[in-house]
Amino acid sequence: MSLPLLAAVVIAGLVLGYRYYGGLIARQYRLDPSAPTPAARVNDGVDFVPTKPFYLLAQHFSAIAAAGPIAGPILACQQFGWVPCLLWISLGVVFIGAVHDFSTLVASVRHDARSIAEVIRTNLGRRAWVAMMAFIWLALIYVVVAFTDVTAQTFVTGDDDLAGLPFRFNPGGAVAISSILYLGLAVVMGLVNRYLRPPLWLQTLIFVPATLGAVWLGTRFSTIILLEPRTWTILILLYCFVASLTPVWALLQPRGYLGGFVLYMALAVGVIGIFFGGFEIAQAPFHGFRFDQPMGSLFPFLFVTIACGACSGFHGLVCSGTTSKQISKETHCAPVGFGAMLLEGFVAVVALTTVMIATKADIAGKGPGAIYGQGLGRFLTVIIGKENLVFAITFGAMAFSTFVFDTLDVATRLGRFILQELLGLEGKRNAVLTTACTCLVPLGFLFASGPGAYRLFWTLFGTSNQLLAALSLLGITVWLKRSGKRYWYTLYPMIFVMGITAWSLAVQARVALTKGGLVPLINGTVALMLLGLAGVLTYFGLRAMRGTRPAVGELMDTA
Repeated sequence: MSLPLLAAVVIAGLVLGYRYYGGLIARQYRLDPSAPTPAARVNDGVDFVPTKPFYLLAQHFSAIAAAGPIAGPILACQQFGWVPCLLWISLGVVFIGAVHDFSTLVASVRHDARSIAEVIRTNLGRRAWVAMMAFIWLALIYVVVAFTDVTAQTFVTGDDDLAGLPFRFNPGGAVAISSILYLGLAVVMGLVNRYLRPPLWLQTLIFVPATLGAVWLGTRFSTIILLEPRTWTILILLYCFVASLTPVWALLQPRGYLGGFVLYMALAVGVIGIFFGGFEIAQAPFHGFRFDQPMGSLFPFLFVTIACGACSGFHGLVCSGTTSKQISKETHCAPVGFGAMLLEGFVAVVALTTVMIATKADIAGKGPGAIYGQGLGRFLTVIIGKENLVFAITFGAMAFSTFVFDTLDVATRLGRFILQELLGLEGKRNAVLTTACTCLVPLGFLFASGPGAYRLFWTLFGTSNQLLAALSLLGITVWLKRSGKRYWYTLYPMIFVMGITAWSLAVQARVALTKGGLVPLINGTVALMLLGLAGVLTYFGLRAMRGTRPAVGELMDTA
């Protein structure tokens, strides 16, 4: 089957999934366009702001579509082949991932826009809430660990295929310079917007082209900053520390706005390259089940390796943290929650195609960021010509690092919030201390393991992320059952994902703890801790489901 035909089938499946299965799930919730949402009731102009669904969809999509759906499919394709990856992404995103995001958003809206952890506290009790908060913090630590190392590796990538250029060029250095300039542009845009307040259209006309200019400058000054992976690791975590304490108007908001344009450009480039580039599939469709390798068998590791491309618990934190405070009508939950996850599934498909068209020689020794940059660069040359390959590849790799920085910033900020809330720590000094803790733990993990550590931590990151989704679905299932509503559409996905992730954690713990060494000991211990916390939450969930009275404090059940 040709690449364009495969993509067309996947797109048709996603559209039909939204139209029919998304419509079915929406009918189960009986969304009421006249019911006052938290955004409409509070409308404080700060956090609670009723927002048009078109703009909210774009904001939500750029918040959830980070590096996970790019790196995961690339790693999984290399290990298992592209056919099982494509099947899991296409089916998992419709029947599990989109249902999770949609349900988390609806549950939060009907609990006064509270977080998924607060939804669990309302329906399962305080002890379940403590276990959930601890689980989320550990999961966020592995997000920071995996993506910090992936980015550090992208910044030191070399490429012999680009030798012979009329100027000195280092691909990793080009991506590093472009990324630093991009972050600087975001800060400048934040300051301009804050103090000069020009129209948004004017800022867009200036700063979006400037982002492309940053890519071009990166190609011309690629040898200025060439550092070792560990040095980049320290600098990236230092960025996480500063960014998570910086006011959102100064970095997070403008960077997210510019990052959204980078994301849409990358998607457009992917579509054009797939359908009009004439590229052929070079990777094997299937590498076998590989049961002889405990950490490489298709079941259960295909699912957790792809991670965010099909289902992500991190999305639930976004849905219930910020997006639910901006829903102006309940009926908007469907396009924003269900629809955005399907778009992320397509991001994962585009990422998968960048490795599908590459030969073994093309990707030998390269990390997912470099592979994605190389593939997206080849797609971009369909538009700008092969003579601009250097710019194209730099743009692709910079797009990847852009999504990573978005993830790192949000994950570190959330880690700070969780520690402060769990420990009852308030004030600026405690904010600094909890942020430092959230950054120093990943730093210790990475220095204990050395460069390329993302391969050691990625599977546990993907497992914890998907298990977080299962636990969120558990809390939502309890809420639905105790409210007297149908809950099969959250129960069955929860059972499947819970089973796959528990299986994965058990295998990882057994293999890690019998291997010896510091990093396996860390991973094995964390795997057991995650299993234990999930077991506690499952116990409280089953106990709550056996109850007949609604949980004290259950709010806004208008389904």
